[in-house]
Amino acid sequence: MMCDESKFISQLREKQHQLNNILDSFKNLNLLVVGDLTLDEFLTGEVERLSREAPVLILRHEETRQIPGGGANAVYNLAKLGANIKVAGYVGDDIQGEALIKIFHSANIDTTGIIKDCTRPTVTKTRIAGHARQSVTQQIVRVDRKSDDFPCPELQSQLSHYIESQLYHVDGVVCSDYGDGVFTQSVIKSSLNHHLVVVDSQKDLPRFTGATLFTPNLPEAELAVGYAINDEATLWRAGEDLLGKTGAKYMLITRGEEGMSLFSRKDNKLEVEHIPAFNRTDVFDVTGAGDTVVAALSLALCSGANPWEAAVLGNLAASIVVRVFGTATTSVTEMKEALNIYLEEN
Repeated sequence: MMCDESKFISQLREKQHQLNNILDSFKNLNLLVVGDLTLDEFLTGEVERLSREAPVLILRHEETRQIPGGGANAVYNLAKLGANIKVAGYVGDDIQGEALIKIFHSANIDTTGIIKDCTRPTVTKTRIAGHARQSVTQQIVRVDRKSDDFPCPELQSQLSHYIESQLYHVDGVVCSDYGDGVFTQSVIKSSLNHHLVVVDSQKDLPRFTGATLFTPNLPEAELAVGYAINDEATLWRAGEDLLGKTGAKYMLITRGEEGMSLFSRKDNKLEVEHIPAFNRTDVFDVTGAGDTVVAALSLALCSGANPWEAAVLGNLAASIVVRVFGTATTSVTEMKEALNIYLEEN
């Protein structure tokens, strides 16, 4: 399931100028991201002692960091790559929702399409971590705030109408589905009315039938097809089955250190292009890497890049953020430098 890396590197050298031009075009693009918006909180403190009230640690608070998570991470990644981004989704009428909107505003993201849902909290994942003096910080517990209820029909309709109103003003639509209630039938239908739709969904991919491109990782692809993908034959079969189930033009299965496999049909014949991972060794944290892939890939497609070029840039962007602990973003400048370094080293 590996591609010929020497051939890939030759292709990359030939395409380097074109890929740099594609990256330069990101600042001229307008995208709408429809997504399940999450706030990730990281609360850190030093362990002082055991509590007398219960057998638990007492932490002296040092720092609280708040960053976009879930679909909000896809939004933030796109903005950090220089594009003009509109976001559509829900937050609660709470301080977590206000914090997320404030983060978006600081990145010049248009939040007109964020609707406040007074009946449900902003999806928030609070990670509490502690350390002793001169020791490594470790996560102790995670507290999640979320509701299993769907937004009321009135809010679903409001979100659908906003999406419809923006379709003629954007170059593409990204659907970032984390299963937190945004993607009701009406919202999916409205999102799919654009000619270029990229879907990143963890389950039930056929809900988005007709989208341009899907980006499942290996476990998500296995869940969708119902069998293990463990060799070349099952990978090809999965690519074909997924294209059939979703009616997509392209299916990009991301496979971690094995790279990516891009499936399409030409003259009713299945075609696949394998793209090796740019970075197999300096991998510290894959959290949010899928959102980074989607961001760079979507912008490339909207700029007119072919799917191979778009997948390569998505892969390149992910190779940068996995070098950093926690959810991270990258920039056009960093991507150009990483591409140049990769070609120099090879």
